[in-house]
Amino acid sequence: MNDDDRWMSRAVELARRSPRSSAAFAVGAVIVGADGAEIASGWSRDVDPLVHAEESALLRARGDLTGATLYSSLEPCSKRASRPEATCASLIIAAGISRVVIAWHEPDVFVTCEGVALLTAAGVDVVEMPEFAERARAVNSHLLPARTTPRSTRRAWPR
Repeated sequence: MNDDDRWMSRAVELARRSPRSSAAFAVGAVIVGADGAEIASGWSRDVDPLVHAEESALLRARGDLTGATLYSSLEPCSKRASRPEATCASLIIAAGISRVVIAWHEPDVFVTCEGVALLTAAGVDVVEMPEFAERARAVNSHLLPARTTPRSTRRAWPR
């Protein structure tokens, strides 16, 4: 198992800890330093009913996050009704995280998400690991209308 597989597995497992909601996805996130060690982790609604996984992990992170990678079981949000000024994509960019790895793109259930586009426009390397999409979607199946077909290969977006 390579490091990306290891950390994405952890993010997907953390998503399972999210309290069930009919109005928000269950997401897990892990921040890993350039040295390969875990800096922080979080999951949806772990410290309050409105917190997102990436936001929770960032709140727990200490120190310089330059060179860090954030693993998320779902594309980081770009629009947010509860805290419009604190989208996960904007928080990641502000933190200086240079790489984000996701399991799947946020479907247009609650909002149209443009997290990947915002991150790449800011110079963040984004990698999708579709081999984890099914596991990440499973915890959110009650929110998903029609089943979408996952992409079959890993994808990295150009900066």
